[in-house]
Amino acid sequence: MTSASAATELSGEDTLALTEQGTTSVSPRTFIVTLYGLYGRRHDGWLSVASLIALLGDLGVDEQAVRSSISRLKRRGILEARRQGGLAGYELSPEAREILHEGDERIFRQERPSLADGWVLAVFSVPESERSKRYQLRSRLSGMGFGTVAPGVWIAPAHLYESTSAMLRRLDLTAYVDLLRSEYLAFAAVPEKVRQWWDLDELALRYEAFIAAQEPVLERWQKHPSADDVAAFVDYIRALTSWRRLPYMEPGLPAEVLPERWAGLHAAPLFFALKTELEGRAQAHVARTLGP
Repeated sequence: MTSASAATELSGEDTLALTEQGTTSVSPRTFIVTLYGLYGRRHDGWLSVASLIALLGDLGVDEQAVRSSISRLKRRGILEARRQGGLAGYELSPEAREILHEGDERIFRQERPSLADGWVLAVFSVPESERSKRYQLRSRLSGMGFGTVAPGVWIAPAHLYESTSAMLRRLDLTAYVDLLRSEYLAFAAVPEKVRQWWDLDELALRYEAFIAAQEPVLERWQKHPSADDVAAFVDYIRALTSWRRLPYMEPGLPAEVLPERWAGLHAAPLFFALKTELEGRAQAHVARTLGP
C-alpha cells in the first residue's frame, strides 16, 4: 500500500464524515489510529490485540470490528504484526511513525500564524502520461489543508513548509513541485481571496459540529468532576478523534483573514480545555489496561 494511503488514513481524511444531522461519524480504524498516536508510541509503537480489543470495547466497538480494522490498517502499511512477551500484537510501521510525528505539530499546535508570516506556494506541473502522480499530488496537498489559487498553484500558511517538504520527499514527488515563500501584494483584500482559496463555509460547518458535540462534554466535566477514568478515556478519545482532522482541513489560517466570529477560534480552545481536563485520567485508565 502506498504512502499516500497511509497518510490519508493517519490524518483521518477518509474515515471522518459529517452526517446530515451535523454530527461526526467515526470508523473503528480512526479510533485505533488515535490510540496508537497517543499511547502506542509510548510502548515502543506496539500494542497487544487484547489491549486494543479492551480499549475499543470501552468505546463501544465490538471485537470483530476491531480485528477487521486492524487487518485493514495492516494492509495499508500502517501496522505490522509482532509478538511480544508471548502476546499477539501490532506495531506502527516506520512510515506511520514518521507521519504521526509530523501530525503532532499540526494537531496540538495552539498558536496561529500572523499574516506577516507569509505563505508557502506549491507550484506543480505533471505530464499527462503521469496522471496518477498528479492525482496523488492534488490529493495530498488538499489533505494537508492547502487552498487552490489556480490550476497547479496551491497555497498554505508558511509554517507548513517543513511538513509539506517532508511529504513530497516521502512520496517521491519533488521532481514535479516547486515550493516558494510568498506574500500577497495585490489586487484584492486578503480575506476576500482566502474565501476563494478555501471553502470556509464547509470548514465552519465542521467546526460548529465539533463545538456542538464537545461543549456539553466539557461543561459536564467542569460542573460534575468525576473520578471515572473510563469515562474520561472515552470522552477524550472521542474528542481527539473528532478534532485531529480539523487542523488538516483548516491549516492554521491567520486570524486577520478569517470571518468575524470564526468558529475555529472557539473550537481550538475548547479542544485544549478538554485535553487539560481529561488527558491525565484517560492515561491512567490506559496504563491499567496495558499493565506493566
